[in-house]
Order: sequence, then C-alpha cells, then structure tokens
Amino acid sequence: MAMRIVGRERRKLRIRQKISGTSEQPRLSVFRSAKHIYAQVVDDVSGSTLAHASTLSRDVRTDVTEATKSDAAKKVGQAIAKLLLAKGISKVVFDRNGYLYHGRIRALADAAREAGLKF
Repeated sequence: MAMRIVGRERRKLRIRQKISGTSEQPRLSVFRSAKHIYAQVVDDVSGSTLAHASTLSRDVRTDVTEATKSDAAKKVGQAIAKLLLAKGISKVVFDRNGYLYHGRIRALADAAREAGLKF
C-alpha cells in the first residue's frame, strides 16, 4: 500500500475518533478518486446511510460531463444538500475522510453550505 494512502488512513481514523453522526446530526462523509467524488450521509448510531450523491448519480451525471472536477464537486455538494433538506435534515457533521480541506473537498463543502446545510 502506498505511503500516502497509509497516511490518509491514519488521519481518517484520528478524525473518526472525534466525530460521529446521529439521527439528528448525521455525518457527511466524502470520498474522492482521481475522476469522481462521492458524498454520503451516515447515521452512525443505527449504522445506516441516509442519502448519497456522486458524480455518477443520474441527476448529477448529466450536469458534469464537460465540467472541471471542482465544478463537479460543487454539483455533488448541491445535490446532497437538496436530498437532505427534502428529508428534513439541515445540520450535519462534516467528515473530510483524511483529505485536506482544499480543492474539491472544500468546493463540495462550500456548495452544500450555500444550498442550506449547516456544519
């Protein structure tokens, strides 16, 4: 396993010791690959995923075919916020999953905030 992945896994575990999602304030977890970005909202108490969105989701995929990766992350942030607000959830705990709060991760978080989510 590459050292950068080992480092991210260590940071991820350190972050997860401090934050946890409940049904009132679930955890918004972000994963990014080289091409795509994924966001899911998790209730850690019940162990269930409440909502998910990614650049591969049907409603987002059509908007991001020609977009830059940062623009695609913004679309995913807006989509996840829309799904959560429809379910009556407005507050979440942001889990950057060991990634730096920079670039695509920040773009997703900022877009979700602008769409109405509170972190």
